[in-house]
Amino acid sequence: MGETRNLLRKFTWRKAQNAWRIYRSYQKSQKTGVPDIKGLPIALAFEPTTSCNLRCPECPSGLRNFTRPTGMLQEDIFRKVIDELHSTLFYLTFYFQGEPYLHPQFLDMVQYASQKGIYTSTSTNAHYLTEKNALKTIESGLDRLIISLDGTTQETYQSYRVGGKLDKVIEGTQRIIAMKKELKSSTPHLIFQFLVVKPNEHQIPDAYRLAKELGVDEVKLKTAQIYDYENGSDLMPTIDKYSRYKLGNNGKYHIKNGLANHCWKMWHSCVITWDGMVVPCCFDKDAHHRLGNVSDMSFADVWQSEPYRQFRATLLRSRSEIEMCKNCTEGTKVWA
Repeated sequence: MGETRNLLRKFTWRKAQNAWRIYRSYQKSQKTGVPDIKGLPIALAFEPTTSCNLRCPECPSGLRNFTRPTGMLQEDIFRKVIDELHSTLFYLTFYFQGEPYLHPQFLDMVQYASQKGIYTSTSTNAHYLTEKNALKTIESGLDRLIISLDGTTQETYQSYRVGGKLDKVIEGTQRIIAMKKELKSSTPHLIFQFLVVKPNEHQIPDAYRLAKELGVDEVKLKTAQIYDYENGSDLMPTIDKYSRYKLGNNGKYHIKNGLANHCWKMWHSCVITWDGMVVPCCFDKDAHHRLGNVSDMSFADVWQSEPYRQFRATLLRSRSEIEMCKNCTEGTKVWA
């Protein structure tokens, strides 16, 4: 109930009007097959940095195999976009690739967005939740903090979070919880995210127990994206409901959901990389679909640009033409 109240406090009449315009234009586009976009995004993700301290498989940051430039977000680019969108933007995620807490001004940017009345969220591996950062996190006004758990013993945890230390995750979590109590703060809403893979699926019940013992608000189970999934992977869970993939009659794995020729995400949200590039969604990890750059354009001009219109048109015509969509389990449900 506490987080729901916090979410609702971020809504304004203008944000509600904008959300309705976006939703209606999405509906119209589905019916006509012609991209129509009215309003500005409801949600946005910023990439604070591509840097990460861990070496997780299936992650470009962890594998150090980006084909695009790497770096850290400039605060002036961030503020420019927030100043333009704050009156209509509802939800802001500080995460795409990399570990956000490695950016020296990360929490200053969170505070700037929070003061503009935007709901703020981030995801972290929790290795940098020192006492100083825990205090600053609470003071920044961050609304939601997702901590990647992915294992309840060091052996299991490090099988995916390569180079990570489970005790650092637990200590960081404890610091955030203690600081919330000390400052009598209801935020951030604290989530343990458990990426379900074969090596850790047996520890799902333990993740819930650990969260309860520590005082974590919520546990979220997440299915894992596998890049080369057709021939299977040692990471694919054996519990079917936690796998994105299914074995076909041809002996190859395929993604469970069909590729409907529409995607809500392309109307209500997008991602901005550390260097100001606008890309359509979080599945475009290497920024192959570069729709404009907010360093030299207004966000509204990018949002309404011809490259964006063409991308939405391709999606409405045949989503299977877009390579990144072939490994997507999201986007077709409104408000997902």
